[in-house]
Amino acid sequence: MHELPATAPHHTTTMERGSFALARCSCGWSGPARRSRDRARTDATDHERAPSGGDVPA
Repeated sequence: MHELPATAPHHTTTMERGSFALARCSCGWSGPARRSRDRARTDATDHERAPSGGDVPA
């Protein structure tokens, strides 16, 4: 998988997998599966705001 440079902007989306929602990013990051769509969106926002696009605490 091709990863974007650390300086590239992060573009996140949320997707559903069965009864779970999860956040994904153009950099290859994927958040944990959540039952709450709102929590998955918060994971995506937190990832975008992290200084290096780092992991979001579970």
